[in-house]
Amino acid sequence: MRELRFEDVTVRYGTRRHGTVAVDRLNLTIPAGQVVGLVGESGSGKSTLARAAVGLTPVTDGRILLDGEPVLHGWQSRRESLPSAHRARRPMQMVFQDPYSSLDPRMTVGASIAEAMPRGLSRPERRAEVARLLELVELAPERAEVYPAELSGGQRQRVALARALAGQPEVIIADEITSALDVSIQGTVLNLVRDLQRRMRLTMLFISHNLAVVRYVSDHIAVMHHGRLVESAPADEVLTNPQDPYTRELLEAAGQGPYQTRRSR
Repeated sequence: MRELRFEDVTVRYGTRRHGTVAVDRLNLTIPAGQVVGLVGESGSGKSTLARAAVGLTPVTDGRILLDGEPVLHGWQSRRESLPSAHRARRPMQMVFQDPYSSLDPRMTVGASIAEAMPRGLSRPERRAEVARLLELVELAPERAEVYPAELSGGQRQRVALARALAGQPEVIIADEITSALDVSIQGTVLNLVRDLQRRMRLTMLFISHNLAVVRYVSDHIAVMHHGRLVESAPADEVLTNPQDPYTRELLEAAGQGPYQTRRSR
C-alpha cells in the first residue's frame, strides 16, 4: 500500500497572462489502502488532476508524491536502472472514462491486457495471467480472444480494469469510470471496484461528478470547484455536515441534503 499526495499542485494551460488555471494550489492526500472520492461538476479540474498524477499533463507548480517521493522524478526516472523484468511495472495506473477509446480496437482483449504486464514473463505465463485477471474482474477467460467491439460497455470497462491491474499497481486513478455506462450496469461495476480495492488493498483516487456514486465507494470525500479544493473530510462528515456552500449545493442537487444521507459500506 502506498500514499499518494498532492502538494500545492497547480496546472495552467497557456501563459501566465493569457492562460487558464485548471488546478489551483491543490493539497490532497490519498491515504495508503483507502479510497478518496473526488467530486465536482464538469470543468472543475478533476480529470486534469488525474492526468497530472500519471504524467499525462505537466504540473506547472507543486509536487505529486508517492510515499514521499516525486512521482515523475522518482520511480519514473529510475525505471531504466531496474532489471528488465521490472521495467514495465508501474505503481500507479489510470482507468479512463471511455473504455472503448482506452482499448486498441485492433487488439484482442487478451493482447491488450498482456501488453500492460511486466516484462520477463513467458508466453504461457502471460496467457495464465490474462485468464486470472479476467476472472478477477468477473469475465470468462474465453473473452481473451475477442475484440473490444464485441463487448458491451460494462464488459469493456472490466477489461480496462484488468489492464490497469496487469501493471501490478498499488495506486489506481479511476476517472469517471461509470459515467459512460447505463445506470443498470453502474452498480455492478461499482461493486466490483469496491471489492477489488478491498481485496488487493489498493490506494484509490475515485473521480466522479456524481456524488451518489462517490459516496458508495469512498472512505474520504474531497470536493473541487473551479480548480480548487473546497472541502475534504471523512465521507460521513461531508455527507452529513458539509462545511462549504458548494458541497451543500451538490448534495441538494443529488437529492441528498445534509443529514439525509448515510453510506452503506
